[in-house]
Formats: sequence, structure tokens, C-alpha cells
Amino acid sequence: MNAQAETQSISVTYDLPQSPAKVWRALTESSLLASWLMPNDIRPVLGHVFTFTAQPMPGWDGIVHCKVLEVEPEKRLRYSWCGGPASSRLETVVAWTLVSTASGGTLLALEHSGFLPSNAFALDGMGRGWQGKIADRLRDALSRST
Repeated sequence: MNAQAETQSISVTYDLPQSPAKVWRALTESSLLASWLMPNDIRPVLGHVFTFTAQPMPGWDGIVHCKVLEVEPEKRLRYSWCGGPASSRLETVVAWTLVSTASGGTLLALEHSGFLPSNAFALDGMGRGWQGKIADRLRDALSRST
């Protein structure tokens, strides 16, 4: 069995009334992304290295190190997502896929992949976040942005 087969993923699809252009902005414009996820210095440029920052907590310095791995404007964004202590270092990948709906909205698919068995706590917590609080914050940010 290879390491790839031992990893787990979080998959969530959001059905949003906003256009792919507007959703893309919420994923790639630093201030909009910060309004629903975390402060960051993202740029949708292949190879761009950036960070998310949050309040540190025991066992985590509050920094997520990322690198843009794929950019297809208004269609797909993929970046690495790494952080945490050496004993349970999280080295995963976040992929966003945007598909226009007949009504002019967006089906936004998230796949956060690469969770090792040692990342079970992160997998559980992030899975609940992506499906719950973060989803609500994204929808709220999109409804408020122009």
C-alpha cells in the first residue's frame, strides 16, 4: 500500500447564487479571503508562496504555509497547505473548482486532500469547519461583497 492510499480528504460542495467571477474574487483577493477565512498574502500566480495567519494555540503557531500549485481563473485554484508541529505536521493540498450553474450561480467544490492518519485531529476539525462555520462565513462574505 502506498502513502497516497493511506491519506484522507475532505470534500465539500457549496451551491452559491453568486457568479464564478465573484466567487473567484472571494478565493483570490487577499482582503476578501481574509474576511471569511484568515488573514493572508495570497496572489493567484502559479508558484506564489503565501501564508495564512491565525491566533496561535497550543501545538500550533497559527501559521499555514502555502504555495499556489494551479491557477485557472474563475475555474480552478489549488495550493499546498502546511503547518503545525513536526510530530503531526500537516502537509495537505486545497483545491477549489468553480462551475457555473444555469441560474448564473456557482457550484464551488472544495477538496482538501492529503491527511495522514497522524492528522486525524486536523481532519476532523477542519472537516467540520469547511462544512459548517467556514461555509457560513463564505456565504456571508459573498452576500456582502460587491
